Amino acid sequence: MFKGLGNIASLVNQARTMGPKMQEAMEQLKTKQVTGAAGGGMVSVTANGTGQVVEIKIDPVLAEKNDLEMVTDLLPAAINDALAKAKVLHMEAMQSVTGDLPVPDNMENMLKQILGGDESGPGTSTE
Repeated sequence: MFKGLGNIASLVNQARTMGPKMQEAMEQLKTKQVTGAAGGGMVSVTANGTGQVVEIKIDPVLAEKNDLEMVTDLLPAAINDALAKAKVLHMEAMQSVTGDLPVPDNMENMLKQILGGDESGPGTSTE
């Protein structure tokens, strides 16, 4: 009945040692940037490694043509491209922290809850 408690204690210890590394990785991700593009670069979106959009560029030709429909078509594609690249950066950073440990996708939120860190972000349950 109590066999699993040793494993849980071990995981908690690992989480405590990973906490500072995780925080450092997140700070580094904020400084890294990726760019997604659509329409042959007519619309480009830059995001940081945490998935925050930091810049949007629209080719002046689209503005001159007043082609709002094309901009609204290209913008989501460019944003999705940038966010997909940011997700790859994020996954690489988390892998560098966790090494070869098999960890769930939501490990970052779990660590915050265990260590009493930041409040739960969107998509996390507080039940």
